[in-house]
Amino acid sequence: MQDGSLRVYPLSEKELSAKTLKEYWCLNVHDNDYGQIQGLCSSFDDTVLITCGGDGNIFTFEILSPEDIPKERKAKIPSPRSDLEKEKAVEDIVDPNAYNIEEVKQKKESERIKKEAEEKKSKKREEIIALRRDFVFLLQKNQELPKHMQLRREEYEMDHRIFEKLDRQKAKRIQLVQKELAWEHEKQLVGLQKLQKQFRVSLEFIIVVHAIQSSHQVSTYRLLSETEKYSQDKKQVGSKWKILRDKWRLLKEAEETKETEITTETRQSHSEVQKPTARYIEIKREKIRRIVEKSDKMKAKIMKRKAQWDELYRSKPDDDYEDPKDAEEIKEAQENIGCYKLKTSSDYRLPEHMHVNTARKMMQLASLKQFIHSKKENMNKEIVSLRDLKVSIIDEIKCLVQELKSIQATLDVSECLPLPLIPQLHPDEVPEKKFECNSDILLKFKEEQAKQLEGSPSFRAFRRGFFPAPSVEEIDPMAQAAGAHRMSIASPVGTEQQEGFEMEKAEPTEMELEILKREKIKNLYLQETLIKKINMLVINFDAELRLLRHKKMKMDVQMKTADLRCTTCSEELLILKKLEKHENILQEGIYTLRSEQEAIQSELESYLAQIEERKCEILKLQKHKKTLYAKFQASLGEDNEFAHFLTKVMKKKIVEKKEVGRAAVLPVLSDEEEEDDEESDLSTNEEDSGSDNEVFDDSVCPDDCDEALFLNTIQLRQQRLHIEEALAEEKKVAADLRRKYSAWAKEAKEVETSLVTIKRDLEIFQWEKLQRLNELYVVVPLKLHQVQCLVDGEMPSDFSQALVFTNQSLEHLQKRIVDLRNEKVTQREIFKKAQEKHKQLAQDKKRMELEIRRLEEKCNHLMMEKFGRLVDFEAVQAHSVNIPMEDMKVKIMEKEYEHFQELRKWEERIVELQQQLMKLTEENTSKLLQLSKFCREKHQLETKLDSLPNDLGAEFQDTRTRDIKETARLQAELMHVIRDTTFLREEINLSRKGG
Repeated sequence: MQDGSLRVYPLSEKELSAKTLKEYWCLNVHDNDYGQIQGLCSSFDDTVLITCGGDGNIFTFEILSPEDIPKERKAKIPSPRSDLEKEKAVEDIVDPNAYNIEEVKQKKESERIKKEAEEKKSKKREEIIALRRDFVFLLQKNQELPKHMQLRREEYEMDHRIFEKLDRQKAKRIQLVQKELAWEHEKQLVGLQKLQKQFRVSLEFIIVVHAIQSSHQVSTYRLLSETEKYSQDKKQVGSKWKILRDKWRLLKEAEETKETEITTETRQSHSEVQKPTARYIEIKREKIRRIVEKSDKMKAKIMKRKAQWDELYRSKPDDDYEDPKDAEEIKEAQENIGCYKLKTSSDYRLPEHMHVNTARKMMQLASLKQFIHSKKENMNKEIVSLRDLKVSIIDEIKCLVQELKSIQATLDVSECLPLPLIPQLHPDEVPEKKFECNSDILLKFKEEQAKQLEGSPSFRAFRRGFFPAPSVEEIDPMAQAAGAHRMSIASPVGTEQQEGFEMEKAEPTEMELEILKREKIKNLYLQETLIKKINMLVINFDAELRLLRHKKMKMDVQMKTADLRCTTCSEELLILKKLEKHENILQEGIYTLRSEQEAIQSELESYLAQIEERKCEILKLQKHKKTLYAKFQASLGEDNEFAHFLTKVMKKKIVEKKEVGRAAVLPVLSDEEEEDDEESDLSTNEEDSGSDNEVFDDSVCPDDCDEALFLNTIQLRQQRLHIEEALAEEKKVAADLRRKYSAWAKEAKEVETSLVTIKRDLEIFQWEKLQRLNELYVVVPLKLHQVQCLVDGEMPSDFSQALVFTNQSLEHLQKRIVDLRNEKVTQREIFKKAQEKHKQLAQDKKRMELEIRRLEEKCNHLMMEKFGRLVDFEAVQAHSVNIPMEDMKVKIMEKEYEHFQELRKWEERIVELQQQLMKLTEENTSKLLQLSKFCREKHQLETKLDSLPNDLGAEFQDTRTRDIKETARLQAELMHVIRDTTFLREEINLSRKGG
């Protein structure tokens, strides 16, 4: 067993010795190196042997009994067949569809296996039927036994774990079958959903809910699904609005990012300004940091105040300034106030935000249809919920009637009340059940179709399409046996109950009679309550149906009005579609003109910026020229003999060959540039006028003239010529830019005029479109009391001149008239008060200016007296602290704090000593009080002793005198106590003052 081998020894029952163990049979099943056998075990019936090895393997061996060991069979050689020569040769099989030998063998084998399986099934069924018969026989025997000896149903189960195991196996098999059929189930389910979506979902069932006790009924609306056209138009309009909203949101986000960048830049600049001041301050010096922060805040506050004042002065309007918004509002109010124009009037102008186009009207129509659809859908849901309530009520009534029948079974026939009728569902309350089918409906349909198709050639093909529904016996063979079993059980139980009833028919006792009487009263009460409950359910349902019917009738009126509104919107949409082409042309023209206007405006701005740059360049060159002349004058000095000659050399004009063919067209400058040129070249023109006719040689330096000065003059002249050439180029470019700017400005005016004309044409077109829309008839349902335009107290025959107006709007207008009158009065009062306030503010301004001037003079005078000069207090406030001095102050505060701690300790010591002193004084005072009390008591006792012999019978003579003396004594004691308390309070106060 060490090498994993198993040995089997044949043993005899007679002799059992060591000699018999010599012969054995060995079998190596486990691993030779690691498969040492760890254990051997046999089954309970010694038919199976189990071995367990160290290699982790477990093997089982079947132990055969001597009877089961097969006997050895020897092979027999068959004798040769005779008459082989006389037999005919076997013909070859030529048919290709014939089975070959292998297929025949396989078919026979499969048939044999099927036959054996069927035989096993039949045997098992016979065994099961026999067991059922035995079980039924046992049940009958059990029923025949006395009641106290009968076995309960639970006692038939020998081991409940068997049934649990069977249930688990059945659940596993069901789960396995479900997994195998999952794909097929999903495929069939998808096909069913597609068919339902194509044929069932599009159907709209009209559900009619009937009342139970009355003829009232309420039906659902027929909902029409939204057409694809309107849904697509709605989506397109929604997508357009969404794109516009996204663009607007992106613009806002870009502006916010710009603002945040600006704020971060300003914060960084502020932090950079504040950093140098914060470097000099130590972290540990909290007070210094606060002072520095205070000074920084003061500086920021001063700067902010200055910026606010500057902004305030910049934003200060002129005396004759008028707000354009206010002016526009005043103009609009003057044009429209007090005038309620009709849409049919010729001077009516529709606001831009109220312009109607095809897209808006389609969106309005789609939203209106969606609103109608949602309202009808909500009402249908309420009606369906009412139908479901009726179904639940019917189920509840059925349960109550069943309970009522069970109660009435225990009562006499004379005491039973008539059973309430169970309401039934009408076919139109559940129309969806028309499309539900089962095997019976399919079989009925098959029979009808068979009758119609008999004799036709396609009858057989149709018949093959239907399979006969399996019978109950084929579906569940167990059900028949179970039913028979229940019937067989019920019969002996019924006989036994009858026998028991006959045995118990003896005379009942008084206790039993009392119990029966109570049961009868209870059942009668339950009968009445159940009938009342059923009636209340029916009444409540009918009430709910009537309320919902009334609500639906009101909604029918609203839906009819909405349908009329849809009709009007559709007619308006047709008109708008006819006019859409012309409106689109006008809108495109406005759009193109606006885009052109924006492009021209950007071009004008760019040209203006270039012109400003050219002006700056011209000014720089003119300034450079002036500095050049100033430098030349400085180089000449004073009283120079060759000043006139050098000036001529400096101002001499030299024309190059490349500039000969150039056009001598100079740009026209502005007035300011011409004045600058005249001022700069004034002296040169005067000198050149007299010296143009003279000819001199500037290539040779005259005698006695400084050669360096002459060369410097030649160099400065070259610089002057370059500057003048650049200046001429800049002026030419500036003139070209002005010419282009004027052309673009002219084009911008033309675009603006054309834009104004197109806008006017669009307004006229909008008015014409509005008139076309106003020609449509709009249905407005009115009641007789709403008609106010009566002629001689009668209804007019022609309502063409009448105006349909809502009561709310009319009341609003009437109220608005009163409000406007009141507002006019209040505005006049406000204007008067504003005038008075303006006068008062003007006077206050003059007075405050005088006061400010006086205070400034006084402040300057005081500063001169105190400081000897004027001081800027803002700079003083913004001045930072002296850090070393503040450090010394901090050290002084630390020392002061240490001294304060020492002083505090000494003060605590003094307080402790004072408390001890106060305790001692309190003890002494208490002892003194006790001493004084004892002295008084001694004195009283002495007085009593002295008065005893003389007044022995006084207490018997008069009790009132004794009471008076007692009160006097108590008053005296109270006075002593008050005196002592006041004395103690004075001592406490003195001790506190001394501490």
